[in-house]
Amino acid sequence: MSNPFIEDDGPQPPKVLKTPVEIVANLRQLEQNHDPLIVTFHERNQRFQSYVIEVDRQKNRLILDEMIPNDAERFLQNGEPFRIEAFHEGVRVAWECLQAVQIAEHQGSRCYFCPIPQEVHYHQRRNAFRAQLKQSEQVKVELAGDKLRSAVAGQLLDISATGCKLRFPGDATHGLQTGQVYEGFTAQLPFGAMTTPVELRYLHYDEKLNMTIAGVRFYRMSGLEQRQVERFVYQLQREARRYDNDGLF
Repeated sequence: MSNPFIEDDGPQPPKVLKTPVEIVANLRQLEQNHDPLIVTFHERNQRFQSYVIEVDRQKNRLILDEMIPNDAERFLQNGEPFRIEAFHEGVRVAWECLQAVQIAEHQGSRCYFCPIPQEVHYHQRRNAFRAQLKQSEQVKVELAGDKLRSAVAGQLLDISATGCKLRFPGDATHGLQTGQVYEGFTAQLPFGAMTTPVELRYLHYDEKLNMTIAGVRFYRMSGLEQRQVERFVYQLQREARRYDNDGLF
């Protein structure tokens, strides 16, 4: 029996991209979609967040946004090598920067110039159908846990069998930490509330929209919770297919 939550192409083995065309194309995807970068320095446990501001193939240059927390700048000034990891639509993209970066300004904001990597690790890992929610299908969510002073309320944007994307009003980044597990995530699904621990994978505050976008991965779900999620994803998938079919006529 086929599994409706597995895409036909499924997860792929990791690849190492070495051609400039492939590398630049993947870096530009991260830039255009404003996907957050997770930065770690060799032999240090702390994690930092940044973004790709620009990919300049002519100058063989990558411009990175100011890293948060800004402790990272001290390590950059020391010339310490670092590793970058990002996720775009289920694909893990990672590379290393072993050369010293140039600390500079770009359009009035702090940034870092570093060379375009000569190789990038690319791993298509997601094998679960990701269902988008329409405005009429609003699902309320709440993120809570021992690490939070108070719960953060928002809405569900999309969901798969392995995780989901959330939207919170205003700047909800204070007190939240990527990589942290929050044991009290609750989603008000149409057939009842579902509560499970989640790991916060990325976090971004959009100042123009005054909105925070978060991506979480379900963490150690029980069988009951997994079935609730799969039921909801299947329902959304079926409705999306019906909508597509109706649009043909």
